Amino acid sequence: MLAPVRTEAPQETPVSLDEVKLHCRVDFDDDDVLLEAFIGAATAHLEKVLDIAVITQSWRQDFGSFSCLRLPKDPVQEDGLIVEYRDTENRPQTLPGSSYRLLVDSLGPYVAVEPGQNWPAVYNRLDAVSVSFIAGTAVDEVPPALKAAILLHVGHLYQNREAVTVDAASNFLPLGYETLLWLFKKPGV
Repeated sequence: MLAPVRTEAPQETPVSLDEVKLHCRVDFDDDDVLLEAFIGAATAHLEKVLDIAVITQSWRQDFGSFSCLRLPKDPVQEDGLIVEYRDTENRPQTLPGSSYRLLVDSLGPYVAVEPGQNWPAVYNRLDAVSVSFIAGTAVDEVPPALKAAILLHVGHLYQNREAVTVDAASNFLPLGYETLLWLFKKPGV
């Protein structure tokens, strides 16, 4: 399995600049660009640590075969799921949506062949099978714990802008951040 590729970035952020300014008790506009950068950094960190997509975005995952089509981001929307492959002659093909379905188990989402169907034979290459999918949710559906974690992270970045501080304890994210993320961690992550 090759590394996933984001094909379309989210159009929004999970928390707004106004929410961050309220959380950080900032009542002026001078630091807006800095705070927006911190929102992006905190969101990217959270998505990487949990291996999820917070806000709706498009992804592609390539596989060498149909053996296991486990999708690396969670949650995945059933709409927008497209499975393409290279047939034995190395020609691009698209599977009809009726031949597969999206399933989710304790390890996350994956694409499975419908009962009574078989996966087609593919050309021998690392990207023989390609699954395009939409992951994430709308802003108003983001779990409050994830929003709170992002706010904590942004607040920490805003308060601790230097690599070294007098109080070394302030270099680390507060324990509450890890507590908020704990429920969303996948087994083995």
